[in-house]
Amino acid sequence: MLWQTNLPLIAIFRGIKPDEVLGHITAVIDAGFDTVEIPLNSPQWEQSIPAIVKAFGSKALIGAGTVLKPEQVDVLAEMGCKLIVTPNIHSEVIHRAVAYGMTVCPGCATATEAFTALAAGAQSLKMFPASAFGPDYIKALKAVLPPDVPVFAVGGVTPDNLSQWINAGCTGAGLGSDLYRAGQSVDRTAQQATLFVNAYREAVQ
Repeated sequence: MLWQTNLPLIAIFRGIKPDEVLGHITAVIDAGFDTVEIPLNSPQWEQSIPAIVKAFGSKALIGAGTVLKPEQVDVLAEMGCKLIVTPNIHSEVIHRAVAYGMTVCPGCATATEAFTALAAGAQSLKMFPASAFGPDYIKALKAVLPPDVPVFAVGGVTPDNLSQWINAGCTGAGLGSDLYRAGQSVDRTAQQATLFVNAYREAVQ
């Protein structure tokens, strides 16, 4: 299963607390997002993820990030997660997620890692940390990857530079601290979400 959302931008809510999730995720979905990730190093993610699956699972691809172990995939599958995002390549994590019918977006930095992930069954790739490599690096790497594999830039993506990553061949991007920082207001999240949506639409015109 390849990436199947209307807007290929992943809203990453690292550090969000359970009592905050509904407000912030409503804000990004209202802005046009339909992919949401809560990293597993966020407080009480075991409460936050089921809550947003229940509230938004019918209208968005809901998932978890910083997934490091196959056993975590089992827990997330029980919660109803449909997306698994990793910072590294762990073939068994990918195998396990694919077996559950999940979309998997593993983090990679080199051609070897990218092809290892694809061989394990990954349907998309996360170039991380993107800002450390730059758009030219991703453009060069894209030249040897299968053309139908979605590549997402993650790390250092802002509304101002999003077009650089799209022009380099990325399908979309994962948006972290420039979209949401732990403790910020829902209004701030809504404002940043709108900026990102507008930047994406301008980039693909």
